[in-house]
Amino acid sequence: MPSPPDSEPQATSSHMMKTTKRGRPFLKDTLDLFATLIVSLQLGPHKQFFRTFPHSFSTDEAAQNLASLKFSQSNRGPDPRDPSRVVTTTTTTTFSMTRDMAKAMSQHFMDARLIENATDPTSNLFKDRGTYQLTPKGLHVLERFISKNGINSDHLQPVFSSQPICIKLLHLERRSSDDEIIVTQSVITALFRRFVGRSPNYPPPADKPLDIFQKYNERSKGITLSDMTERAQPLLGKSAQVHKHCFPAVTALEWLCDFTSVVGREEAAEMAAQFVRFGLITLVSDKRKNNDSAIIFTVRGSAPGGNSPVSQQGEFRCTAKAIYKITDEGRHLAHWDVSPRPNGVQDSPTASSTNLTVVRSSEDGSLDSGPSDMKKGSVADAKIHRRISLAEKLNANYEAGEKKNSKESNTDRLRYILEEPGLRSLFREFLRGNFCEENLSFWVDVQDFKKKFNITSSAMAVSPVSRPGTRNTPGQAAMERHHESLINTAFVIYNTYLAPSSQCELNIDHGLRNELVKYLEEVVTSLTGKAFQGRVEPEQANAFNATQLQTMIRLYERIQIHVFRLMATDSVPKFIKTPKFLAMRNWVEDFDPTENDIHLLSVGPASPPGLNNSSEEVGGAYITISQQASEREHRQQIESGVIHSSS
Repeated sequence: MPSPPDSEPQATSSHMMKTTKRGRPFLKDTLDLFATLIVSLQLGPHKQFFRTFPHSFSTDEAAQNLASLKFSQSNRGPDPRDPSRVVTTTTTTTFSMTRDMAKAMSQHFMDARLIENATDPTSNLFKDRGTYQLTPKGLHVLERFISKNGINSDHLQPVFSSQPICIKLLHLERRSSDDEIIVTQSVITALFRRFVGRSPNYPPPADKPLDIFQKYNERSKGITLSDMTERAQPLLGKSAQVHKHCFPAVTALEWLCDFTSVVGREEAAEMAAQFVRFGLITLVSDKRKNNDSAIIFTVRGSAPGGNSPVSQQGEFRCTAKAIYKITDEGRHLAHWDVSPRPNGVQDSPTASSTNLTVVRSSEDGSLDSGPSDMKKGSVADAKIHRRISLAEKLNANYEAGEKKNSKESNTDRLRYILEEPGLRSLFREFLRGNFCEENLSFWVDVQDFKKKFNITSSAMAVSPVSRPGTRNTPGQAAMERHHESLINTAFVIYNTYLAPSSQCELNIDHGLRNELVKYLEEVVTSLTGKAFQGRVEPEQANAFNATQLQTMIRLYERIQIHVFRLMATDSVPKFIKTPKFLAMRNWVEDFDPTENDIHLLSVGPASPPGLNNSSEEVGGAYITISQQASEREHRQQIESGVIHSSS
């Protein structure tokens, strides 16, 4: 058995889940509970109506697991009293609910478009005897939860690889008191631009067959539009009229639920009503019969007056026959009428601004390197910083103007290459051709290893009756299994990249290698009494404790820095001159939401924590990007020939 890491005693507390005035749990709790449930389930094939649905679960399975669900999270760090020791703090959250409550919670998951009925995806009801699968939005939320909490997700990889995943999910910030979306002009601007896309999204030709991934990607570009001809009415003196950029009201609600953090059709209808209030969409027709019921959502707010398109009231009709269209103001706000600008041309300082940032699914940090070109904006005198897109940062002209020397710029370029999954994949291909792929592989493996060491979580359904004599809690048992996995990973890295004559031996500094070997000699000899032979066997590795693992991580980090510098100075300058990189850079510029979705970022004046007298919460929006989905998108682009070499 491995030496278990030191752990602190646990405190216990309990509380009810917070709910909104609509009766649903707060969004963060909903997402966390959903992801915890899915991690605890064993998704597999289920039969219903003579069909088999892969990677699914039943109503009974969801209800049983939600009845007693445990989520344990362990964080490692230095002991404040003795920094040489590693202390582990474990927090265990237990969810407990009746079957009826579990069904109601699962209905909230459906409303948020995290799961869907496998036999009838159009159904909005969670049924007592149903089979359910994850939606692309649900997979995006799950991937982010797994990455953030260090969860072993090997059993879920077949799901991620076989189903579409939402690439970009737009999150709208909410009030902490009641979980309502904070509606501001900038938030509605961000939401609307994502809703309509960079250009009008008309469906592809019917004779062009699309697989499920392609169909989903087409839909993700923005609401699907069509042109509608209104018949002539001679008696009223009206001629036939063609309305462009039209969409059904119900389709708009579904799109908002699928590609944003909007929860349920009610909230989606309120956001659509805000589009009407801001003059971005307008009703074309509603040909419902007199006896058909009509659900109409109305929102109210202040209107600036003058020539502003913003009204005090907006009304959205949620009927099957209601058709809306994008207005001239909406097209202007979406930049549909603006031709692509050449590099260096900036937005007008009076353009609409939005509170929008971008984070990768695998990380919670922003990709921005910092604000640039500070200007005065028109929204409440907020300071506006022009966002620099990933592709623009990679541009040699930008680097030459902003950086002092090429060494610095190549270091920054490498950081951006490593952050962007598509570019990293292309860089790996380049390194493979130059017989030095092991440098990138080592750097990535150590990054993953460090993340897993610092935080690990587990989720499982447990029996309410514990067996007598059992000392370890499920969380502690999971922690021990994770510790064994970490030890295994640490020495797989050593035996793959650093051991003499290893499979992918790194070309590193002699002193660094000797320091690592000397440390392993001391530890292996003291633990096993056997001399170190240059490779670590499984039985030797299992004797390592958390503090010894942390020392290995520090040594790996130093080697990682050496490898990073080597790639930045030797490989990057050659890579950025290749035709494939130049073609890829243009593709990234088109794909990167920081440049084309939102052009400006408005921020209020910063104040130190505790010194801000304003109790009002400022709304905003941010995009998370699924790493697995964007890598798959890049591979499909290469296979379809969209990204190709140019002379």
